[in-house]
Amino acid sequence: MSVLLEILQEMHNDVDFETHVTLIDDNVIDSFDIITLIAEIDDRIGVTIPAEELIPENFNSYAAIRALVNRLEDED
Repeated sequence: MSVLLEILQEMHNDVDFETHVTLIDDNVIDSFDIITLIAEIDDRIGVTIPAEELIPENFNSYAAIRALVNRLEDED
């Protein structure tokens, strides 16, 4: 299991993040969750997410979050 998926499941263990594609739209994760997620990604994966990337499209699904993290890792 990826570290990112572990982080998400620690936040909400009742959500199937691999299949749910409307996390923001369905209010599964909220702004507090996003702040927590960003901090955990920075601490555990070593990727800093800049403010300009904080748009709903980047956080609406596990796949979108993973793509964002992968893209930012590649930019380093």
